Amino acid sequence: MDAAIWLQVYDPLGSAVLSTAVAAVPLALLLGLLAFGGFSALRAALAALAAALGLATAVFGMPPTAALAAAGYGAAFGLFPIGWIVVNVMFLHALSVESGALDVMKRSVTRLSPDHRVQALLIAFAFGAFLEGAAGFGAPVAITAALLAGTGFPALEAAVIALIANTAPVAFGALGTPIITLAKVTGLDEASLAAIAGRQLPIFSLMIPAWMVVSMSGWRGLAGVWPAVAVCGASFAAVQFLMANYVGAALVDVVGGIACLAVMACFLRWWRPATIWRHDGPDDGPDETGGVDSPGRIAWAWMPWLILSACVFLWGLGPVKAALEAAVPPPEIRVPALHERVAKVPPATRAGIEIEPAVYRFNVASAAGTGILAAAMLAVPWLGVGWRRAGWLWWANLLRLAMPLATIATMLALAFVTRSSGMDVTLGLALTGTGLAYPFFAAILGWLGVAITGSDTSSNAMFGSLQKVTAEQLGLDSLLICTANSTGGVMGKMIDAQSIVVAATATGVHRQEGAILRRVFPHSAALAALVGLLVWLQAGPLEWMVRLPPIPAVNSEPPPTYHPEDDQR
Repeated sequence: MDAAIWLQVYDPLGSAVLSTAVAAVPLALLLGLLAFGGFSALRAALAALAAALGLATAVFGMPPTAALAAAGYGAAFGLFPIGWIVVNVMFLHALSVESGALDVMKRSVTRLSPDHRVQALLIAFAFGAFLEGAAGFGAPVAITAALLAGTGFPALEAAVIALIANTAPVAFGALGTPIITLAKVTGLDEASLAAIAGRQLPIFSLMIPAWMVVSMSGWRGLAGVWPAVAVCGASFAAVQFLMANYVGAALVDVVGGIACLAVMACFLRWWRPATIWRHDGPDDGPDETGGVDSPGRIAWAWMPWLILSACVFLWGLGPVKAALEAAVPPPEIRVPALHERVAKVPPATRAGIEIEPAVYRFNVASAAGTGILAAAMLAVPWLGVGWRRAGWLWWANLLRLAMPLATIATMLALAFVTRSSGMDVTLGLALTGTGLAYPFFAAILGWLGVAITGSDTSSNAMFGSLQKVTAEQLGLDSLLICTANSTGGVMGKMIDAQSIVVAATATGVHRQEGAILRRVFPHSAALAALVGLLVWLQAGPLEWMVRLPPIPAVNSEPPPTYHPEDDQR
């Protein structure tokens, strides 16, 4: 074997307790400084990154050059493709503001229902689910948070609601990428994994709309709007169950989001809450104002966002992506000192040794952010904004986002160092010794993985093999346990630093990331615990819920290697 290859060490201190405690330092430092230390997101991320680099080299034995290369690799990935999405989503938002279209959109939503609780259901949950299925990455949070703020939500509240809503659809995001990746990593049947996820997440799709409303307006607020909450949750949950069990993972969120929007629009034609609730104070009855815009004017205002939805959906299709990359071949850079220089070892992998590639692909043509930019370019003449003015808006938008982009880059640098050094596996292994309680902790492990990496796909790639090995050792259902990694992971989306920065940026409250984290963390932890409880019950008395017919024999070949560039969620 090449002597330059470094094998990850998961218990460098010879004590599982001490090694786990050390591995947890960067994440604890990041969250602690952000939530309670009064640090900005960038300063907290820099401090956590410095700690991760020091521990990776001094304790875990990672070569310093490899650790620095991992940080650079993560920073580049944070700027492109993730930062590229944020820049172009906010550019389209700026065009809508400049042209007055955002005001028209606000009035149109208010006319459908002036109630902020109902608007949250429509925009954050239903439309957000569609965007999650079509694009993934930070697009659903960025777009829905900006739209909520545009309809009169306080900026901080808009960010919180967008984050809470972006949970139940995540496992099927970006045309099913998390489930597809989980199948590749574990060698399990993709359709069976999707089916089990479709027997867990619909329960939470029923809960999340109510959870959002209670977080906004309390239980009394929920009582006043429960019919809309029930219709919203039930319509999406039903489609999510049917699509996941009988069609497959790819279109679950796209079809579910469209169905939910359509059902809600029909329902709101004849039902209105008795009292209109808004953040700026309640009204005595339904607000009939806002009818000054013609249907044509409303269609004009919404068209750029419909074009955006079409573009991100097309850019996510395999044939379209392949055609774009054939037209503009993406440069591929093998990261020096990191590419094929780090290897996973059991129990983190089913193979004896799994050498990790590190190839940065600048796939500018096929990137989701480029699809968003295409939509924005089509919107420029549609909205009547001059090209010179549009160019100035794009540049001003980029300058305004400089600090958030630096924060996202630093967050991803931290995630890549944690993953490349094996500290993430050390944290995961701490949960595998819980015996009969492991089904509960399998979901918590997925939650932890998403909190670290910001991605359900990355968490599945990181912990999928570990979950399968542990399930086999404990005599548990591998399908159930591996699926729990993804379904538990979705509840970590609202607390991963990357998503929080995106939400804060979209609503104009950058530097208030700590306040957002403090608001969403209890929701995230509680929902993750509920997923864990459901998985534990499904491993015992509720086993009938996930009992599936025999599946094809799993592939005994080593799973295809996961590439971070393929991460859409």
